[in-house]
Amino acid sequence: MRILYVSDVYFPRVNGVSTSIRSFRRALQTLGHDVVVVAPEYVQSAPETDAGIVRVAARGVPRDPEDRLMRRSALLELPARLGTRAFDLVHIQTPFAAHYAGLRLAREFGVPCVATYHTFFEEYLYHYVPFAPRALMRALARGFSRRQGNQVDALVVPSRAMLTTLTAYGVRAPMTILPTGISLAEFAGGDGAGFRRAHGIPAERPVLVHVGRVAFEKNIDFLLRTLVHVRVQHPQVLLLIAGEGPALPQLKNLVCRLRLEANVQFVGYLDRASDLLDCFRAGDAFVFASRTETQGLVLLEAMALGVPVVAIAEMGAIDILEAGKGALTAPPDEQAFADAVCLLLESPLLRRRLAAEGRQFAAAWDAAPQAQRLVDFYAGVIRGRAGIFAAQLPGSGAYAATGNSVEQRGVPRL
Repeated sequence: MRILYVSDVYFPRVNGVSTSIRSFRRALQTLGHDVVVVAPEYVQSAPETDAGIVRVAARGVPRDPEDRLMRRSALLELPARLGTRAFDLVHIQTPFAAHYAGLRLAREFGVPCVATYHTFFEEYLYHYVPFAPRALMRALARGFSRRQGNQVDALVVPSRAMLTTLTAYGVRAPMTILPTGISLAEFAGGDGAGFRRAHGIPAERPVLVHVGRVAFEKNIDFLLRTLVHVRVQHPQVLLLIAGEGPALPQLKNLVCRLRLEANVQFVGYLDRASDLLDCFRAGDAFVFASRTETQGLVLLEAMALGVPVVAIAEMGAIDILEAGKGALTAPPDEQAFADAVCLLLESPLLRRRLAAEGRQFAAAWDAAPQAQRLVDFYAGVIRGRAGIFAAQLPGSGAYAATGNSVEQRGVPRL
């Protein structure tokens, strides 16, 4: 099978969508399938050496220095650039220029078109258009998602929460739950002690770690306010924040206002194959407060490395956290979250138990079986039978999301 992925983001831009694309692509290639990725060119990036990655000329995005918007003229040239390659299906990964380019390419090649809904825009856009009324931005996001969802032959959603949300929006296209898996081989090892030495962190100092894009929707400001409460019980606690993003200046200012300079260290972007694993392993706990995740893949990454998790169980993260393995869940309350963190820091036995549980639980989310489920889904779409596909979340019972209906009745239309 030959699949064409079309995305507005891909490495070297680091985020969950890029990670999901690469994870599925590698697993599909291992299964013998061919995946070509159309993605933007990035400023000062190295020349592309992978013939299966087609880079498209792009321009900057206002208020977002990390991203690039593919130029329409360059997208219109794609059929000629792709030449005689025959594709069986087009898979859209993002909802901006890539969505409309993907629809055009699917028509051009005469093949089905599917999309993955990676981002919960309803709780996202108002962070980036703060001058607009929040209710207006939510309404626009819902209408935007509904229209795009109904333009494709079928949708992949990474969690039950997103399936329920899109159904409530009025999306009628067949949907299936299919979370991104992780490559267990990539999340083994890591030298936490070495990372501590390199950054001047004493071996006995309690350390919390947060890894991810430093963006407003990640709710990192909540973690900083929580840290004020944790510091009462553990004055030497240190929060490591790994990643880069648009919220970094505001968060650094908040650290100063809260007088947390001695308790927070921003370590920037770290290489996923080396330093990032070391950073994970340097932590006594991984802390995560995002309330807008469609899946929460980073939670599995922490668990696979044996790092206990403290997180808020909302949206897509619920599918990972509800099993109660490898993690403590806390409500979105600063003191309650801090209490869960302190409980973990004060109990080496609990940390060891959660570390062992987390490794075992993460193993059930291996990328290979997830890729096979995706192949089965593609085959159903190509045969016009997307409605019979049922996905099963790792660690849970079967949960089907098929046809124009969902196995959750009575969902209100928003």
